[in-house]
Amino acid sequence: MPRRIAVLTGDVIDSRKIDDRPRLYQLLDDRLGELASRHGGHGERFRGDGFQLALPRAAAAMEAAVALRASLIEHSEPDQRWDARIAVAVGPAEGDIAEGDGATFVASGRALDTLANGSAHLSLTRLGAPEDPGLALLVRFVDDLLDGWSPYSAEVVGLSLRHDASQQALAEQLGIRQPSVHKRLRAARWALLDDTLDYLNQRLADEEGTS
Repeated sequence: MPRRIAVLTGDVIDSRKIDDRPRLYQLLDDRLGELASRHGGHGERFRGDGFQLALPRAAAAMEAAVALRASLIEHSEPDQRWDARIAVAVGPAEGDIAEGDGATFVASGRALDTLANGSAHLSLTRLGAPEDPGLALLVRFVDDLLDGWSPYSAEVVGLSLRHDASQQALAEQLGIRQPSVHKRLRAARWALLDDTLDYLNQRLADEEGTS
């Protein structure tokens, strides 16, 4: 059976209102490159504020989507929140993921078009898998959490996703006190998010193993 990949297709919300476009584009390039390198995938920015990240394994898809949005929110301008719509699709690999071709890529692009016409900023499509209302609800839950983040919460969550470090170690990296890290993580509801991402990662890994 073909292995299953993940494709994340996204665009920055209200990017035309952003003053410092070069900083935005550099941030996207850096984060896409970092995530592609970490997971052995391929990332690309296109049409200015559009982007796509293809991962050779499906399990890390939702965590990567959260990491991308966290980075954008963290670096928001004082008068303009940065965030993105991201449509995640999981499905069969067809050729080299760097080619950006196949049913999974098409499904991700179509799902992004659907997001653009609604209020949600995150979606998950699983090709060849039965619909699961519970899984869809968890994705809505994650989306709602991120919508409420401040740049400070996004920053500390982004670090937590990149580094398995104690709150004290995170505080030292950020140059703040540990109680402040705890406050920001609690405001981001990190404990719930971390458990939810672990569950989503495991579900996608299990489906990949049985495909």
